[in-house]
Amino acid sequence: MRVSVLYPAMPTDPRHVAPFAALVRDEGAARLWQGQSLCADTQQVFAYLAGMGYRVPVGTSVALMPLRHPLDTAIQARSMSVLTGHRTTLGLGPATPDVVAGLHGKPYDSPRDACVEYLTEVRRLIGTEDGVAGPGIGAAIGLPGLSHPGVETGLGVLRPTLARAAGRVADAAISWMTPPGYVRDTLLPAMAKGAAESGRPVPRMVTVVHAAVDRPGRHAYRLAFAAAHVHLAGPHYCDMLRRAGLRVHHSRPGLGARALVDSGVFLYGTPGHIAAQLAEFDRAGVDEVVVNVAGVYSEHGRPDAVRDLQEILAACREATN
Repeated sequence: MRVSVLYPAMPTDPRHVAPFAALVRDEGAARLWQGQSLCADTQQVFAYLAGMGYRVPVGTSVALMPLRHPLDTAIQARSMSVLTGHRTTLGLGPATPDVVAGLHGKPYDSPRDACVEYLTEVRRLIGTEDGVAGPGIGAAIGLPGLSHPGVETGLGVLRPTLARAAGRVADAAISWMTPPGYVRDTLLPAMAKGAAESGRPVPRMVTVVHAAVDRPGRHAYRLAFAAAHVHLAGPHYCDMLRRAGLRVHHSRPGLGARALVDSGVFLYGTPGHIAAQLAEFDRAGVDEVVVNVAGVYSEHGRPDAVRDLQEILAACREATN
C-alpha cells in the first residue's frame, strides 16, 4: 500500500504547500493531493510547485465537475502531467445538488449518469479510450496530440451507486473518511460489479484518512471536529457512516466527531499506532491511503501538521522494513 499526503486546506499562497510537497520529494510519500480550492486554484498551485523544483506525483481529491467543461478539465490534467513529469491522478466528483443548481440552473437529473458521461468524455479527450460523449457535452471537439506521462481518471465515491459507476468508467475510486471494513464489504464489491458490466479492470482504491498524533495539549474529539465538522454536517457523508455502523446525524456534527474517534475512523495515537491502523486499509484492499491532518493544521498550524506527517511516514516505513 502506498502512503500519500494531503494539503488539508484551500491554499492562499502556494509556498505554504511546499513543505507538503517536500514530504513526497524527500521523505517517501507517494503522492501530494489537494482538494477543490476556491482560493488559489489547485492546478495552478501544482504548477507553481513544479516550477519551484517539486516535480512530484499529484492528485485531486476531488475536483468538482460543474466548475469546468470536460475539455478544460482534460487540458488541465494533461498540463499537470507534463509539468510534474509524473502520471497524474485526476479525481473528479459531481458536487452537491445545490452547487450544481447554482452553477447550471438545476441539479443533475442523475449524478451517477452525469459522472459516467463526464469521465467518459474526459478520457476520450485525453486519449485514454475511444469514448463517445453523451448528449450535451460535444464529442466533436478534440485536442491536439501531446506527449505526457499519463493521466489516471478517478471518481470520488462514498456509496455503492457511485462506486459501481467508478467500476464502469474510472481508473481509480477515491473515498473520504470511509472505514476499512466498509471499503472492503461495500465499495469494492460495487466497483467490481461495475467493472464486470463494462469488461474493464476493477479500479484501484484510494482512501483519504483523518489522523493526528497524540501530543500534550491536544484533544482527539476537538481535532476530529475541526477536521470533519463540515463533512459531518452533510447528509450523504452521514448516510455512508451509518451504513458503516456509526451512530451519526448531520444535525449533530459534534457527536459525529466523537463517533469518528471512538470507532477509530479518526486515527489518533502514537505514530506507530497510526501506522498500524493504516495497515488495516491495506488488508481491506486499499491501494493508496492519503493521510489528512486537517485537524492539526486547523488547531495547531502548518508546522505541527507537517511534523505529524513526517512522523507518521517514518513509522510506516519502519513497519514495512
